[in-house]
Amino acid sequence: MGSFNIQILKACKTMKIQVQGVFSPEDGKASIEDYHQYIADIHVPDYTLDLDCSQLEVSAPESLPHLGHCFELYKKDGFKKIIFRLSDNPILKMQLNSLARATDLTNCEFIEGNAECEAS
Repeated sequence: MGSFNIQILKACKTMKIQVQGVFSPEDGKASIEDYHQYIADIHVPDYTLDLDCSQLEVSAPESLPHLGHCFELYKKDGFKKIIFRLSDNPILKMQLNSLARATDLTNCEFIEGNAECEAS
């Protein structure tokens, strides 16, 4: 089962999403619904999306289209920058990198480590 936590850090114009575990289609749908509620309150092009994927597990092939849909949402909504924070997991990094290329998500970067902007 996957879980997620979303925070808006207005001081540093960052939307932080922490994801962990393995996401089922139901988990993915719930996360997208919450995502839409949070972005309704911000001017997305001013914000960086900071995704903490350090506890996310490698996705099953049947889950990849759902994950790709999330990438398409991030692109469509127009975040200034998208950061994927990863632990040392080359397979997950390869999956996410492949999805970023497939969805033409060009304003993203993959970083190993913690967030620079924290809640105050």
